[in-house]
Amino acid sequence: MLDAAERTAYGEDHAQFRDTVRRVFDRHMVPNLDRYEAEGVVDRDAWKAAGEGGLLCPTVPEEYGGLGLDYRYNAVVAEELAYIGSSAGFTLQSDIIAGYLEAYGSEEQKAKFLPGMISGDVIGAIAMTEPGAGSDLQGVRTTAIRDGNHYVVNGSKTYITNGQNADFVIVVAKTDPALGAKGISLVIVEADRDGFSRGRNLDKIGQHSADTSELFFADVRVPITNCLGTEGQGFAQLMNQLPQERLSICCSAMGAAQRGFDEAVAFVKGRAAFGKTIMDFQNTRFELASMKAKLQAGWAHLDWAINRHCEGKLTTYEASAAKLWFTEMQWEVLDASLQLHGGAGYMNEYPIARLWRDARVQRIYGGTSEIMKELLSRSI
Repeated sequence: MLDAAERTAYGEDHAQFRDTVRRVFDRHMVPNLDRYEAEGVVDRDAWKAAGEGGLLCPTVPEEYGGLGLDYRYNAVVAEELAYIGSSAGFTLQSDIIAGYLEAYGSEEQKAKFLPGMISGDVIGAIAMTEPGAGSDLQGVRTTAIRDGNHYVVNGSKTYITNGQNADFVIVVAKTDPALGAKGISLVIVEADRDGFSRGRNLDKIGQHSADTSELFFADVRVPITNCLGTEGQGFAQLMNQLPQERLSICCSAMGAAQRGFDEAVAFVKGRAAFGKTIMDFQNTRFELASMKAKLQAGWAHLDWAINRHCEGKLTTYEASAAKLWFTEMQWEVLDASLQLHGGAGYMNEYPIARLWRDARVQRIYGGTSEIMKELLSRSI
């Protein structure tokens, strides 16, 4: 269990909310983790349970059915979800998709999508990456060209989280290909539109319960009112939302790293070798001490970043630095924790195996570690 008693980002209300999150996860997520991994998707019953518990999109204003809370509540969910070892797309829904709608959505769009997202009846996705465009979003080839009072969307996307479940997708597309980044817009495509189709649920190294898909758009017609915010401002909108997206990844990284450490401690205390426990070996104690120091620094830094974000002060550079450090630390801690398990760590029946393989992509999505370093270098 995560120890949040001394955290500086949270108060009593957050502690009560955390208890609710744990109860919902213990009842609806933990017993089904293996099934979700095997099926490659988290079923809608779990989404609805999360919605009923108030875990989805807590920042959304009350007028749209939300709780109107600050990001700290999202962070609680992200930490606890990662700690139980789940890769469910709840944080994408709450921290990213809802954020775009809150910031740029019209009243019509907010009223249409947000209430269902909060209840878990509506699942959203955002489609950025393409077969030929990843970190360089200016290179997207998907287009949304005006035709009267509609856009006609054509193109393909890949590695899209929530792709199999999604009821609607925010598509990063070029509404004016001649303008480069200034011609990029965010266009909402509902899943029941003619010409929209889903490809396979991609076979990944880890995060098996996160449905990750190819999406295809073949002359999909959507009304121009489906443009999220101002046409041509999509690239700027994406950049503006990056700090929260990267902070969300940091929260998950810390929760998972702490769980891995806890698993390692429990294992080495119970495992014997050469007449004593693995914990009794100096190397084991030193490895754990090194990890504990990193985790202590990590929790302190995470609280700083969460507080700064809630004050509206977290910069893109700060969020990028945090994303770089937390995900690299997560990998170091989980890899060391798996090593302390010995051969058992390589067996999928042990939680550390899932935590380890799920961590690998954290240094890739949301901006690779290399891109984070490139961005940071510009601030020096």
